[in-house]
Amino acid sequence: MPAGGGAAAAAVSAGLLGTAAAAAAKLALGPGGEAAGGWLPVLLRIGCVGLVFACNAVMWTIFAKALRLSSSSATASVTTTASNFISSAILGKLLFGETWTPLWWVGLTVTLCGLVLLHMAAPQVAQLPVEKKEA
Repeated sequence: MPAGGGAAAAAVSAGLLGTAAAAAAKLALGPGGEAAGGWLPVLLRIGCVGLVFACNAVMWTIFAKALRLSSSSATASVTTTASNFISSAILGKLLFGETWTPLWWVGLTVTLCGLVLLHMAAPQVAQLPVEKKEA
């Protein structure tokens, strides 16, 4: 597997972990659970808060790895952001019944086109001028 593939996989993984952290935060801080009463809702919320911290810690570690493996920090950053954007929308629809507007689809299309262009572009190697030595 080329180094770019490892960087892309790490960047996508970081985005997915960011989505998991956001979903855990919404579950921890969102409404609901009061009707059940007792300690169970409180313990579940505390567990979700712990999951937020754990997912964020692992996400930052993997994102740092993506930055290290990538030829460009922009590529790693945009890939992570796009992965988070897309997976958050899918998870939001599945868990919380959120809707996708036509404008969301336009944004998704533009994001995916930008990712394709970014990943297809060959990295440019800077040429430094060679100094001539005088004899």
